[in-house]
Amino acid sequence: MRTIICTTTLLLSTGAGFASGGIWCSADDKAAKFEVEAGVTRGMGGPTFNFRGDLEILGRPDGDSLRKTVFEDSNLTQYWLDDKELRLNIYREHEAAQRFNSVELTILTKTTDEGVYDGGYTLAIYDAAADKDQDGKPVEVTGKVSCGAE
Repeated sequence: MRTIICTTTLLLSTGAGFASGGIWCSADDKAAKFEVEAGVTRGMGGPTFNFRGDLEILGRPDGDSLRKTVFEDSNLTQYWLDDKELRLNIYREHEAAQRFNSVELTILTKTTDEGVYDGGYTLAIYDAAADKDQDGKPVEVTGKVSCGAE
């Protein structure tokens, strides 16, 4: 009887391991360097969990509040994942000298092989101190990104 209970418990617990996977993306070029990752559940619409990431905007001066950004769960505003595409939209505000600055990272990729997604990113950087015209338009940089999913 113990063997049956232990075997059943073991089989049920291994099923939970197959109920989740992960996504990750990275880029390292002259404009920016970043890595982002999250767990993804299978079923129930595939929500993400434990989203995190690091972004460094290489053109910003050292010590600038926008040079380095750490992302967490609340910064992943939208995502799409299927067998053809992986898309992420990540947004984070920074407060500096009673002004709000922001970075928005948009990743658009298409599958090139099973679990491999390649494409591009757009990084929109809004610096309130540099916005002399007060037009609210961010500076945008673009580059290539590689992603994966399991």
